[in-house]
Amino acid sequence: MQRIAWKYYPRQQDHNTEQNREKSPASVQLQLMMSSSFNIFRVGISFVIMCIFYKSAVDSLSELSPQKYFSTLQPGKASLAYFCQADSPRTSIFLEELNEAVTPLQDYGISVAKVNCVKEETSRYCGKEKDLMKAYLFRGNILLREFPTDVLFDVNAIVAHVLFALLFNEVKYITTLEDLQNIENALKGKANIAFAYVRAIGTPEHRAVMEAAFVYGTTYQFVLTTETALLESIGNEDIENAHLYFFHCKQVLDLTLQCRRTLMEQPLTTLNIHQFIKTMEAPLLTEVTEDPQQVSTIHLQLGLPLVFIVSQQATYEADRRTAEWVAWRLLGKAGVLLLLRDSLEVDIPQHANVVFRRAEEGVPAEFLVLDDIDSLISHVESNVHVEEIQEDEDEDTKSPNMDVQDDEVAETVYRDRKRPLPLELTVELTEETFNTTVVASDSIVLFYAGWQAVSMAFLQSYIDLAIKLKGTSTMLLTRVNCADWSDLCTKQNVTEFPVVKMYKEGKNPVSYAGMLGTEDLLKFIQLRISCPVNITSVQEAEEYLSGELYKDLISYSSVSVLGLFSPNMTTAKEDFTEAGNYLKGYVITGIYSEEDVLILSDKYAATLPALLLSRHKEGKIESIPLANSHAQDIIQIITNALLETFPEITVENLPIYLRLQKPLLILFSDGSINPQYKKAILMLVKEKHLDSLTPCWLNLKNTPVGRGILQSYFDTMPPLPLLVVVNLHSGGQVFAFPSDQPITEQNLLLWLKKLEAGLENHITILPAQEWKPPLPAYDFLSMMDAAASQHPTRKDPECTKETDVQENDKKQHEDKSAIIKEPIETLRIKHWNRSNWFKEGEKSFRHDNKEL
Repeated sequence: MQRIAWKYYPRQQDHNTEQNREKSPASVQLQLMMSSSFNIFRVGISFVIMCIFYKSAVDSLSELSPQKYFSTLQPGKASLAYFCQADSPRTSIFLEELNEAVTPLQDYGISVAKVNCVKEETSRYCGKEKDLMKAYLFRGNILLREFPTDVLFDVNAIVAHVLFALLFNEVKYITTLEDLQNIENALKGKANIAFAYVRAIGTPEHRAVMEAAFVYGTTYQFVLTTETALLESIGNEDIENAHLYFFHCKQVLDLTLQCRRTLMEQPLTTLNIHQFIKTMEAPLLTEVTEDPQQVSTIHLQLGLPLVFIVSQQATYEADRRTAEWVAWRLLGKAGVLLLLRDSLEVDIPQHANVVFRRAEEGVPAEFLVLDDIDSLISHVESNVHVEEIQEDEDEDTKSPNMDVQDDEVAETVYRDRKRPLPLELTVELTEETFNTTVVASDSIVLFYAGWQAVSMAFLQSYIDLAIKLKGTSTMLLTRVNCADWSDLCTKQNVTEFPVVKMYKEGKNPVSYAGMLGTEDLLKFIQLRISCPVNITSVQEAEEYLSGELYKDLISYSSVSVLGLFSPNMTTAKEDFTEAGNYLKGYVITGIYSEEDVLILSDKYAATLPALLLSRHKEGKIESIPLANSHAQDIIQIITNALLETFPEITVENLPIYLRLQKPLLILFSDGSINPQYKKAILMLVKEKHLDSLTPCWLNLKNTPVGRGILQSYFDTMPPLPLLVVVNLHSGGQVFAFPSDQPITEQNLLLWLKKLEAGLENHITILPAQEWKPPLPAYDFLSMMDAAASQHPTRKDPECTKETDVQENDKKQHEDKSAIIKEPIETLRIKHWNRSNWFKEGEKSFRHDNKEL
């Protein structure tokens, strides 16, 4: 990168580039609510603009003195300074554009400010008139780049230039075809390339490419040029428009072969590039046995149609080759699937050889008879063109949701990419070392996929767990990258990522099903004591209930559960033991069934069989009868008992309380709640007036999303505190407690009675819609290494019960009784790896001009 052909000024090599690279101080703590909600942590890049004071500049640009500015510089933080004297009107246009750039820069964690120079200032940046027409980019106190202010001519130029400078290692600027060929050859078999041509640096297209590189820069090698001769040399004569190519180099192992190239045909916008890259990441060909109307892939979500090539057993191999060729021709335009007629439960007309499904919901699939590939391609491209025109016409009135599952997680992983992970704290397992390792010691195993954003984010949390447990745990923390060892993961019944399993000698592995965060996983591991604990004396039972017996675990479980049984209550004890074993890792359970059990039952007024719940925070012990309660009943009783009476609702615990299927009585507060309000609500709980509701409160300072919730209930933000009833599960009505009445026990009870009698009017009705992830669950492992198989599997996928790790592979597969069906929503699909194509594609087919 020593010669950069900037359109406006030369770009010079950074000094100490690696030392000045962006370092993320934040560790990703990924926690998923329901199926796809996350907490996102952003990199803190500080972007400070120092410029001439101009009276009309808006307040969003912070003002600093030169001394203050340099005192606030921090190591690793980037800042851009523009120095000039006060009372100079020459920069009014620049300040207006800078103000427009504040919001987009904040999206990347970049703050914007300005600094005023004084006449007496004689520093390098304030002293000379010519220096006052430059912007200076720093990282910490090290100068990285000087920009003439005339190149920062608008918001796009500002964002593009800043990102281009900061992404110095991620984006390579080239000027000749030889440069491109050298990069291509160096990356064959290693990584794919995103090659972009823009007419000039600082244009909207350049900004779009830089924003894409910010997110995908560690996954793909971005290459940029402004040279028209280079664009023409690869066969594109349209030099008036910007272009983006995707070079499929990762699977090319023969250095004499050229990387296949796919041209992005849409205009270069951030959204279009994002969509294009997502289609490049999607499986080239998907094999399905479902009703075409029920199949869902990422293409539909991105607004692209699906093309099903209908196949049968007799012509399967030829049909698959045809489908692969069609998939390459339509890459980035449609999803291509191979539909197996023989195993299909839905009738397909015998004459049809292609099924075409549009992206719009509710539009029936078309059954077509097409004689050649060109007619099929023409049919798809003409329909895609119609859909694009319709979207353009409706863009003022329609805003389709183009968010894709895990994109924000991918961006978070990217922003945290410079954080060194001490992977040596965990043991990497392979197919050869797995069995010997998990048999030799109690082990925690993380199954993840190196190509998946959620897996890589959770890997950081897993390493944080290893740091916390270093030197204190007998459990061996290990990991398996299923991208490398898919057969091993299949044998361990891993069909989604990431998954954590605990292996103990002589016992079946236990899967962790909690939140994907360090603290929750730590709690699960620490509470995996042998449950229920067998208590042998009244004194030991009292120590157990007081928390003394397991005082080191009280911080992980604020409730201890003790089952009381007479010695002859065999069935009841078995049910309780089963329940305790099921809840292992989430709560501590104990059992007492000695002859003197009546001492405890009399003391705590418990009728045998019974549960004693010791709430350590409140210092209370309560009893619950267990007569005629089976294991599932006991699990439900204990699970409900773990819930707080009047909890603070957060993103993490909301799903737990929604499962109660009761209307929510929510007190919204901007901070801690008034003790009198809490006392009134708890009194109503104690008197059983709120048994049909779930009382809770939400602190907007801790959970800012509450403001958005309130704004969906009211036209404007109402005054706080505010009490509402939300009937999510039946009707969606929202009722608000009168704001002119104090929240007292009497007023609240009267209002609730009016609600019950139907005398209160709702303030809004929430729309009836499902809360689900954008894409259905599917078997990830069937996407991987499929090309290694000689013959595709035609059966519906089945998974076996988790078996003892000491059993050999043969026994695992022969245990027919352990076979269960996958969930009905799981797509039964098989993805063909693109490496299949690279071995023979160059020999069998010509390159399509639009892909070159």
